[in-house]
Amino acid sequence: MRAAETAPAPTAQRVREAALELFAERGYHGTGIRQLAERAGLSSASLYHHMGSKEELLGALMRESLERLLAEAQAVAAGEPDPGERLCALVRMHVRSHGERPLETRVVDGEVAALTGPVRAEVVALRDRYEALWHATIDAGLDAGQFHVTSPDLARRAPLEMCSGVARWFDPAGPTALPDLAEQYVDLARALLGATATAGRRVDGDTPRPV
Repeated sequence: MRAAETAPAPTAQRVREAALELFAERGYHGTGIRQLAERAGLSSASLYHHMGSKEELLGALMRESLERLLAEAQAVAAGEPDPGERLCALVRMHVRSHGERPLETRVVDGEVAALTGPVRAEVVALRDRYEALWHATIDAGLDAGQFHVTSPDLARRAPLEMCSGVARWFDPAGPTALPDLAEQYVDLARALLGATATAGRRVDGDTPRPV
């Protein structure tokens, strides 16, 4: 085995991984500095050299997750001008990301209230920009007659909430592979939005390209 495969993770990385695990398991306020230091294999005194404050560490984890998610969603939006196709691509991307990184999702979705001041404002702004891409896609589909709903406001919120739930229960060792699950969620999202037969389905019969 090569040395690179057995070398310990850099200290800063260990701290971030430990924080992500503990914040997801116990919550931000339920995680103490001593617990964080023990999980990272450090003393409490040396921990501060690698993390700043606990809130700064939480904010950094949330920013990193949201920035990646936003960049992926922006790439989807740029590559799919048709709102039906774009909605399906966003669903695939979101389900895949949340199934692959459930700890990040639990922290991002559950710990915003623990942040204060500029750190909170920055995280909330990133979250709002991501959600706005979904809302704009759904609004465009409604305007184009591809989606049919009785409550546009509910239609903007429900698909995203539904897809985020994957992080709470998906098991990669389970009977359904993540790509297959993402396609099932595409069908659910289309049904939820009352999509027309061709909305999000290529007219030539090709399978929508994966994200």
